[in-house]
Amino acid sequence: MIRHFAKGLIAAAAIMAAPVSADTLVDNVEGITIGKTGELERFTALVIADDGTIRAVIKSGDTLPEGIDYREDGGGKIMLPGMIDAHAHIMGIGIGALTLDLSETNSLEEALGAIKAFSDANPSRPWILGRGWNQEKWGLGRFPTAAELDAVTGERPTYLARVDGHAGWANSAAMRAANVSAKSTSPTGGRIIRSTGTRAPSGVFVDAAEVLITSAIPAPRAAENDLALQKAQQVLHSYGVTAAADMGTSQQDWNTFRRAGDNGTLTLRIMSYATDVDTMALVAGPAPTRWLYNDRLRMNGVKLYLDGALGSRGAVLKSPYADEANNKGLPLLTSAQLRNLMSRAALSNFQLAVHAIGDGANADILSAVAELSTSYEGDRRWRVEHAQIVDPADIAAFGKHGIIASMQPTHQTSDRLMAEARLGEERLGGAYAWRSIAEAGAKLAFGSDAPVERPDPWAGIAAAISRTDANGEPFGGWRASETVSRIQALKAFTADAAFAGFADGRFGRLVEGERADFILIDNDPFLASPQKIRTTKVSQTWIGGVKVYESQAQ
Repeated sequence: MIRHFAKGLIAAAAIMAAPVSADTLVDNVEGITIGKTGELERFTALVIADDGTIRAVIKSGDTLPEGIDYREDGGGKIMLPGMIDAHAHIMGIGIGALTLDLSETNSLEEALGAIKAFSDANPSRPWILGRGWNQEKWGLGRFPTAAELDAVTGERPTYLARVDGHAGWANSAAMRAANVSAKSTSPTGGRIIRSTGTRAPSGVFVDAAEVLITSAIPAPRAAENDLALQKAQQVLHSYGVTAAADMGTSQQDWNTFRRAGDNGTLTLRIMSYATDVDTMALVAGPAPTRWLYNDRLRMNGVKLYLDGALGSRGAVLKSPYADEANNKGLPLLTSAQLRNLMSRAALSNFQLAVHAIGDGANADILSAVAELSTSYEGDRRWRVEHAQIVDPADIAAFGKHGIIASMQPTHQTSDRLMAEARLGEERLGGAYAWRSIAEAGAKLAFGSDAPVERPDPWAGIAAAISRTDANGEPFGGWRASETVSRIQALKAFTADAAFAGFADGRFGRLVEGERADFILIDNDPFLASPQKIRTTKVSQTWIGGVKVYESQAQ
């Protein structure tokens, strides 16, 4: 007892000797945030407590508080809440930054040149890996082939993911390493593209067939994963992104996040969705995890895939593709499988995030939510990821049962010509229908799907309010009736993206009591043109009252 009493005295003395909490004032800013009731608010300064939360928001005319310990001059910059990417693949961003990136190539010839240059520059790598190719952008009119890849890679196995992540391009050495041949069969939910008139694999593997090759690729080591995470954080913070929903967290990814959290290098806030139900249960156990590392990591639930993507014709449609008769896409789950997996997760209060791109897949998930909502009540925040092509007759269903439409504005500007070819003009009524879905009553959460697109929220905001691309095309916007307002776009990248990940009240707004996650930028998104918004430069990114990024070009 004496020992316990002595310990108590020591603890009390330590508390009494602890320094008074220190406040930081960040002033000389033009602050903009979404208020607690959803309205736009402007302010001139923030007071940050030493625990990284906002102690006070100072508006024009308010008296500055006394007794401030530290002051940061915002230099007259625009201050916004940190951007939240509601749909990204964090490790994919980092790995993509460390491997071959073909996303800027505009022809097969240009891509082959880039592949050869990368191969020559990295002679010690056992495999050449990368992503970003797009046969539609190249104007190729077909998928590329292994023979074309062989010409620049030789005998070194090579595997390159398509820009949407739903197909991959292998050379002959990779197929030999994976024991893939003319005898190989396409798995359920996948397709081996064959050379014309034969059963010989041509080199492209769609959706579930990708595993035939990827299973042969050596897994990255822990140190490589740690490096990729740090690279991903650097990239995201440079765009002003302070939090992201990680869609498809593997056990290895979760371990990487935890290592960073344990050693103090996890700066990004991550709302995690497991790659499958088994991984979800293995990581989190009987319920979603608590928030870890001062609101930097939580496993919310699971990401399920109903279909593939439009570019590889894997998105599930109600009617055949306009440019490929008799093909309605590749369903990755049956309706019964979907409902079974959703029930397993919902039973333990995990959140469901379901990938659905085609109108057939969207109809299925909307129907499933309607059915399961009668059994699983409460605040579920069912998420539909992408919701790119929706039958106009189904849009009203988004307004029911608290569904969140997690959408990526830059997909519309990247995909519009391809969508027209895949669907035909008469079936575009529910394509990337942001305004219609919001008006039906669904909350919008915007993201990038990086590394499919750059994790650039400014390009996303510009696309959302204009339906035009980086060149300002098409004039007047593509199906411009589906634009959203500037405040809707900002909410979808901040407060509503936080809500979509059960982070509301913790971060996403610059209001008293929430985390001091903010950015300083050079453009006011409520005054700048869409093209000007695209050029936005992030000067500083702060998370929890700590500066994690500062541009060298001040």
